[in-house]
Parts: sequence; C-alpha cells; structure tokens
Amino acid sequence: MNNIVAIVGRPNVGKSTLFNRLIQRREAIVDSVSGVTRDRNYGKSEWNGKEFSVIDTGGYIRGSDDVFEGEIRKQVELAIDEADVIIFVVDVEEGITPMDDAVAKLLRKVTKPVILAVNKVDNAMREKDAVEFYNLGLGEYYTFASISGSGTGDLLDALIESFPVKPEPTQEEIELPRFAVVGRPNAGKSSFINALIGKDRYIVTDIAGTTRDSIDTKFDRFGFEFNLVDTAGIRRKAKVKEDLEFYSVMRSVRAIEHADVCILIIDATRGFEGQDQNIFWLAEKNRKGVVILVNKWDLVEKDTMSTKEYEAKIRKELMPFTDVPIIFTSAITKQRLLKALEETVKVFESRKQRIATSKFNDYMLKLIEAYPPPALKGKYVKIKFCMQLPTPTPQFVFFANLPQYVKDPYKRFLENKIREHWDFSGVPIDIYIREK
Repeated sequence: MNNIVAIVGRPNVGKSTLFNRLIQRREAIVDSVSGVTRDRNYGKSEWNGKEFSVIDTGGYIRGSDDVFEGEIRKQVELAIDEADVIIFVVDVEEGITPMDDAVAKLLRKVTKPVILAVNKVDNAMREKDAVEFYNLGLGEYYTFASISGSGTGDLLDALIESFPVKPEPTQEEIELPRFAVVGRPNAGKSSFINALIGKDRYIVTDIAGTTRDSIDTKFDRFGFEFNLVDTAGIRRKAKVKEDLEFYSVMRSVRAIEHADVCILIIDATRGFEGQDQNIFWLAEKNRKGVVILVNKWDLVEKDTMSTKEYEAKIRKELMPFTDVPIIFTSAITKQRLLKALEETVKVFESRKQRIATSKFNDYMLKLIEAYPPPALKGKYVKIKFCMQLPTPTPQFVFFANLPQYVKDPYKRFLENKIREHWDFSGVPIDIYIREK
C-alpha cells in the first residue's frame, strides 16, 4: 500500500510546479497518448527508496473568486479524508492571506501530519520573510523554490519521515486476490456489491484495511474466494455532491492501488464518459487488470443500441489498450453477475501467468523473422532472443542489436501478437527492447 500525499493551498502558490517536480523523477506522466490531462492530478514519486502517490488539488477550481473559497475548502476537506500526509503550500511573496488562514484553520484540527511548505524562497532576504508563517499555528515550516528546486530535498526528507507506519499484510491477505469495484458516482457500484453479497451477507470477516475507508470484504461464494476492496465512496456518505472527475479519481486512487483487478462499472444510460476513462487509465497506469461492466443494461432500448455497437464504441475510446473484457449486466435484475465474476477471476489468473522462455521464443522469433522491425537509416534490427521478466505483472523483454530503432508501432505489433496467442485479456502488458 502506497502512502498518499495531497498538495493543498490556494490558487497560484505553485502547487502544480511542486507536483511536477515531485513526479518528474519518472516521466510516466508526460505521455504521448492524447488526453494526458487525465494525469494532471495524480502521479507517483519516490524519495530515498520510499514510493508514494501524489495528488495535486490544483487546477480544479473554475469560476470567480467568491466561488474559490468554497471549492478550496471542499478540496482540503477531501484531501484530509483521503491522504496520509498533507503538504500545505503558501507563497512568501504574498505572505499570509485570508484564504491561507481559512485553510490553516481546517488543517489545525487534523490529526494527520501536515507539512507547511513556503514557496518562492530563493534568496536570503526571503528566508527572513518566511518567518511570518509561524503565525499560521502549524509549527515548523520548510522553505523551497519549486521552479529551481532548491530546498525540495529537505521538504521530501520531512515528508518521508512523517509517513505513518503501516502494518505488514498477513500471509492470508496476500494470497487472496483483491478486486476493487470502481466507477463514477451513481453508476451502480453499491447495488453491484449488494447483489453479489446477497441480502443474507455471506461475509466471513470485515478486515478493516489500513485506512478506515478501504475495507476488505472477504467473499466466498459460488466457488469463488477473493477480497472485495470497497471504494471509499461506498461506505461513506459523500460530502461532495458535484459530479466532478477530481472527486471520483481521488476516491478511486486508493482502491485501485490496493487491488489486483479493477471492476470498472459504467452506466449504460450515460455511456463511457470522460470520468470513466480517467478511472480506466488510472487502473491501466497502475498496471492492474481491468474488467468493464456496463451496468443498468435493462434500462437501455435494445433495438437502438445492440451490444455489439455499444461495445465497439467503448473499445474505440480505449485505444490502444482494447483487449478488455466488456460485460453487460444489471445489478437490479442480477443479470450476468456470475459471468462478471468469472471474467474477473480469469483476468486475475492471466495477470499472473508465466510463459516458458523456450515456448515464447519458438513462437515469437518465427513471427519476428517473418515481420522484422522496419529498417531505419539503412540499418537492420535483429531480434535474437526474448523472454518474460519475473515481475508481478506481465512484462516481456526482447534483445536486439539496435534497440533504439524499434519504435512504438512495432512494440504494439509484438504486444498484439502476444495477446493473440496467449490470453492476456484485461491485463496491461509492458514490452521492453534491450541491447543484447
């Protein structure tokens, strides 16, 4: 379980610059896939060997100044609910503003660690100016300049030290597959879980997770046994009424990181919207298995949208990762719920399958010989050996004489051929080309 860090503060103090600085150690965020904005608020970072997830609450507020106050307050409250550590960013140029006071007032009541970070301190004069931030009553502060990066090291050291100590999972917890039910508010997550569990609730235990919100429900029924990771929004009355991507993403982050396979529930009457895509890419980026359930299928006029058309529409949105099981269900009429479970278990199994190196080479090398990578600048790329890496999620490495000349389209070709021959439906695959 990763620690989650939320960056809060009023607009224009440099939250996003700090966020970009934290995650730029891996450039995963700057993706060549279109629609990268989906990541603007969530990334992974690592410092001194500790990994953590960063959530940027900036860039969400639209509207005039008077709307700001309420919005910021909501985001801070949500960050307080969801994150393990909160970084509160203030700006030394402007000093303490009434809005900073309002945020500090909320943060002073919190038992979680709060780190006060004073931005734009890039010379000795400003070091002195920063003293006034003791008035916020949040104790020690850390000065830094997010543009040049000075001072971020001390800030990160303090951040790592303030992470809560999490208990190691027990052996039994590790062995059972974990499935998370995620989706937009009101897509039917709760009814799906209730339909699965049944009124008589076949739950053996409620293992309270490390946080009070992702509670693992042990599910043992119809010959399936797994842990259901509840998304926070299911157990808690959401304070938030607006249907904002930010809230659903923030609520799903923890459940997704905690799971092996994500069951993404979408509302058939609304289609596969931007918010569903955000959650889908979040799962894909974390390299989790995905199964898409189109819920409320009983409410759709069947002659207008046959399942084939609907499915094609969704797959078009998922390009290039289209090999995902899509199942049409209805939690109310309990239609195809078991099939959904079977698929989820299947995805879990394919996610941990290993392919023998000899078999893999036999199949792939013949293929590569027939369709070699295109020559670049008159140089021919030869691939002589390939194997699956011993990683928790499927990763394959191909050894070539000129790895830098193998471009993405060819990697996708290799991935598609692997998917054709072995069942990796719903599982993201990584392909690496290395020098032999």
